[in-house]
Amino acid sequence: MTLHAIIIGEKAKEPLHYADTIRAVQGKGLEGDRYFYKEGTFNKPQLSQDVREISILPYNVLAECNSRLNSSLDFLDLRRNLIIKDFDVSLLKNKVFTIGTAQFRIVRTCPPCRYLSRLLELDIMTGLKYIGGYRAIIVQSGVITVGDTLSISMS
Repeated sequence: MTLHAIIIGEKAKEPLHYADTIRAVQGKGLEGDRYFYKEGTFNKPQLSQDVREISILPYNVLAECNSRLNSSLDFLDLRRNLIIKDFDVSLLKNKVFTIGTAQFRIVRTCPPCRYLSRLLELDIMTGLKYIGGYRAIIVQSGVITVGDTLSISMS
């Protein structure tokens, strides 16, 4: 499993951009991202914020989503933070994993939302049904870089 892309955006509803290297901060998210600064669309008191640190999307999901919708979306459009090639969630269940010098743990799935459908004017609820990715928390702060290999902690 390899980190293919890092995607962040400073403010809610604004276009996202790619980053080559970024600091992942425990309890906050990716430095420079809207959720790090509590500026995300879903930064609301009634919503659990402990699942907003990181969103992960398997690399192959983009092609599947585009096929379902007959579209040509980019990873940026799907608004997930980390794109991982050869991702296998079954290997990560209840495990801490490392990317670069940061450690993460998956906490739940990241289903599509109506907000994204409205933003893209496409039926993203269908496009990402059952394949919307995962939410993770940062267990240990560190730096991640595109091309880093994901490794699973044995503890």
